[in-house]
Amino acid sequence: MSLPEGVQRRSFDGQESLATRGPQVSEEPIVDGWRRWDPDRSKVGAMFEHGLDHGLDGGERVLYLGAASGTTASHVADFAGPTYAVEFAPRPTRDLIEVAADRERLFPLLKDARKPETYAHVVEPVEVVIQDVATRGQAEVALANRQFLERDGRLLMAIKARSEDVTADPEAVFEDVCETLESSYEILDRARLEPYHDDHLGLIATPRQ
Repeated sequence: MSLPEGVQRRSFDGQESLATRGPQVSEEPIVDGWRRWDPDRSKVGAMFEHGLDHGLDGGERVLYLGAASGTTASHVADFAGPTYAVEFAPRPTRDLIEVAADRERLFPLLKDARKPETYAHVVEPVEVVIQDVATRGQAEVALANRQFLERDGRLLMAIKARSEDVTADPEAVFEDVCETLESSYEILDRARLEPYHDDHLGLIATPRQ
């Protein structure tokens, strides 16, 4: 699967890795202006490494749910268009705001992804929703935020089995979440994200018409 424009594979100390061009965030290696994108720290990076059918060309408008301190959101904003980054917890949001200070396309929002009505007045229609939230009801979060996604847009979702049910078999959790999603989304591709992230499923979907 090809990478979006603005994402390349570059060599860092003799090891090939994903990379984007942008200001350094967390002391990641930089070579010729390209900074390493570590899939061990990024669900989206892991999806790219697994070759999931993301459908991204670069330059898309993005709603990022669960941006945390902004490491992955910064890489996304390096190759995407306007990137609205929603994070619920104040402490990581402070870091996210610092990351956004060097990126004119990254817009941090201290909001709850389960309550899209609180940021609907700010976020424009987007071509991509990226979801990486550590909460129960991950499918419901994706359904609630479908309103922002254009008809032929893409949902890139990292499903965290342990956030749904710490005792359940992860595959059973993934099936339950996917079944709920399919009421409003067509699932295009999916893959477990090991070895980068245990008990996570990467999923690509598009809105049902």
